[in-house]
Amino acid sequence: MRHFCKARQGGVPCIVDSRMSFSEAIAGTTAPEEVIKSLSLLNVGYYSFDGTLHLGQLVAHRQLAGELVEIFAAIRDIRFPVARVIPIARYGWSDQTSMADNNTSCFNYRFIAGTTRLSCHANGMAIDINPRQNPVIYEDGTLLSPEAVYSPQAGGAFSPSSPILKEFMSRGWKWGGEFASIKDYHHFEKTI
Repeated sequence: MRHFCKARQGGVPCIVDSRMSFSEAIAGTTAPEEVIKSLSLLNVGYYSFDGTLHLGQLVAHRQLAGELVEIFAAIRDIRFPVARVIPIARYGWSDQTSMADNNTSCFNYRFIAGTTRLSCHANGMAIDINPRQNPVIYEDGTLLSPEAVYSPQAGGAFSPSSPILKEFMSRGWKWGGEFASIKDYHHFEKTI
């Protein structure tokens, strides 16, 4: 549910995409208590594809929270479009449903697709941004999700020259666009 608001800085009109409490943002997770205790709920601002300032939320590992706030400040400042930023609890913990909605998210206690290994998302140490503009492309050319299109010069897409990519890389994050076996263009991760 979106709400209209007045941003605190300068009275800029904005749309609130998410206004959850921490308990709402983790409700239903199967994560162990030690993982939950390591997480923080972040409020971030960004310009969406409608050209309007939006406010959303990320659940992330608390040791990466400051970096993500700084990166989202850069995203906002250069008006890099982000569709929406809503904790994945709103999507019933379904990565596919969240991606189909072009949602940006961090924490999701889950395994890497097709494996029995926990994803970096399981500890809030990964973020997926604009999955429709930045899909996963498998070696056979299959896209995840089918409605996604990767055009590196399009708004909201990442390429090696993207200023937002540089914001992540300068802080030691890894980009899925540089993975060897698949290209996971929406994915950034950092282990601590």
